[in-house]
Amino acid sequence: MSPRVEVKGRDAAREAYRVETDAGCALVPEFLMEGLRPGERPSHQEAYEWIAAHRKPLAAAIDTLAKGRSPRRPYDTLSLIASSRSQDPSPQEALDDAH
Repeated sequence: MSPRVEVKGRDAAREAYRVETDAGCALVPEFLMEGLRPGERPSHQEAYEWIAAHRKPLAAAIDTLAKGRSPRRPYDTLSLIASSRSQDPSPQEALDDAH
């Protein structure tokens, strides 16, 4: 079974894609995908396909980062970020905050 790797969107300012796995959420720099369009930014479709094709090493790298270690190159350029789940309150939390 393949690890869960979910693309949460693109961070234009950081030129990276937000990717979430069971271990956490990380930014995947576009320059890792440079071979797709040398000298240019990959299209969203190309980036999503690249991420899908590299899901196992990406998931392993994010897991390694979440454990406080540095992943192998070239995945040592990923950086952990807050999960989109941790930023949005659950429906119950939203109700609790309203009262």
